[in-house]
Order: sequence, then C-alpha cells, then structure tokens
Amino acid sequence: MIPSHPPASRAPRTFSRRAHARSRLVCFPHAGGSAAGYRGWSLDAPWDVEVRAVQYPGRGDRFGERAATDMDGLVDDLVPGLGAGRTDDLAPCVFFGHSMGAAVAYEAARRLALTGRAPAALVVSGQPAPRRTRGGDLHRASDAELLADLRRLGGTAADVMDNDALLAALLPAIRSDYRVIETYRPSPGALPGIPVTVLYADDDPEVTAQEAAAWREATTGPCEVEVFTGGHFYLESRRTSVLARVFEAVRAALPETATAWPSTP
Repeated sequence: MIPSHPPASRAPRTFSRRAHARSRLVCFPHAGGSAAGYRGWSLDAPWDVEVRAVQYPGRGDRFGERAATDMDGLVDDLVPGLGAGRTDDLAPCVFFGHSMGAAVAYEAARRLALTGRAPAALVVSGQPAPRRTRGGDLHRASDAELLADLRRLGGTAADVMDNDALLAALLPAIRSDYRVIETYRPSPGALPGIPVTVLYADDDPEVTAQEAAAWREATTGPCEVEVFTGGHFYLESRRTSVLARVFEAVRAALPETATAWPSTP
C-alpha cells in the first residue's frame, strides 16, 4: 500500500488507514530509522487505532533534505507537520518513540503542550529519561566505528549492513542522528502533565532500570514502567507483547465517554 501523503511532506506517514479510528499512535523512529520501520505496526493495529510514523529529514522520501544535527532543529522541523493534513484529527493522539525517538517524541510533546496540543499520552522505549541522558561522541567517530556500533545494537537489517553503497548513502543521516541524541539535553521549561508509559529491556546496555524509572521526573502525570528482555531492539524479538502493551496505553488514553463501535444487527 502506498502511503497517502504528498512528497516530502512533514506530516506523519499513514500506511494503513483506519476509517473508524478512535485514537492515533504517532511513532518516532530510532537513530538511523525511518517511518517505514512502522509499516508492520500500522497493519497489525486494532481496527480503531490508526498508526502514523514520523519521517525525519534525510531519509526515506525526504532523503534529499538535510538531516537535522540537534534536537531543537529536528523538533522545529517535525512539529508543524504533527496533526497536519487531515480534517479528522480530533481523535486522541498518543506518541511512541524508541531509543532516540523517545527523546524526540518527548520534546515534541513538550513543544505542542505550549499551544495546548499535547498528545494524550506518551510511550517511551529503550531510552534513559531526559535528565539522565548519557551523551557521547560517536557522531565524531570514523565510519568504521559508527558501523561497529550499529552492528553492536543489532537494529539494522543484514542486507543493509552488507551493502557498502547503501551504507555510504545512509551514513550521513545516521551520523546526524547520533549527534542529535549524543548532544541532547532537555530544554528548560514546564513538564508535560500527560501519562507516560516506559518500556525497556533488562539486558539492554543502553538503558538501566534506574535510567528508565527516572522518566517519572519528566512528567507531572502518572508514569508506569514495564520491563522486557531481548536487548536494545527487544521490540522486534518481543513484538507481540510490546504491541499489546503499546496499544493498551493507547486505549487507556481514550476519554471515559468513548464507547465501543456498535455491533451490526
């Protein structure tokens, strides 16, 4: 199915429409990822949840654009497109982000809260809380060192890692993403008052239990933490369980007045 969006649009990509959606899940990719990584989620979503995925500049159908090199620049680029291009966007919206995407989703939610358009809830995965961000300097490393880190994390398809020409084309955007998350520090200002669900793997070297629990410091709303196993990309090896938990959080964001779709006589 071809995504229904104009070329190079900043609006999140929708791979599978849900005509009677009661809520939306907007997904933010990890470093080096693209909107296409959530195509399967959009197909597996319940009938009443429409999944959309943010496309960062410098990849996918935005490949020709310059990739962002800092968090503020990336959020500046994305926020105008969130909630854009549709006339039926009154349904509750939940943001989901994995790894770098968790930090991007959080900062986008904070930016939108300033105009009264914050998402109804936030689900973050595989990323330390904003005030526990680790930093780093791999974005300054050699191509070989950057590729070694991608292999260590294990989230890049083997056919990509084995294609030197493709890697050469993708590495500038990947390096920019590493710079975004390694130089990220949470912006000052009020915290969002939305529910936050934190998912992580207990064998993920990128986030500890303490760093995951510290997301409670990032919201004035409720915060729940759930642990899985399976390394940094546990959301692939534990796909069924992860999706169930994410969609549970989406349904929990529905207003109490929401009712089930009426059955056909």
